[in-house]
Amino acid sequence: MAKSKLRDSARGQSCQIRIYQVCNGDNSTTVLAHLGGGGMGMKKNDIHGAYACSNCHDAVDGRLKTAYSANELKLSHYEGVERTQDIWLKSGLMGVK
Repeated sequence: MAKSKLRDSARGQSCQIRIYQVCNGDNSTTVLAHLGGGGMGMKKNDIHGAYACSNCHDAVDGRLKTAYSANELKLSHYEGVERTQDIWLKSGLMGVK
């Protein structure tokens, strides 16, 4: 997979998915978690990703079982994407022409 400024920007950032009683708040585990639906073995574009701690990433990817429904987890992920995109806009990593 090619190197990405957006993916690299996740290092050390705060989790933006922030699932209540799941998020570990450990910035050292933060990665860019892509929304599902890219196709078999494919990831969506990096602009469809959210900064996620290891626990939130595992929850939205289904590796960590939680009390939340699939729709609640998906909503948390989408909200995280929105917050992450706001960070990118403010930092200049993403822009609008």
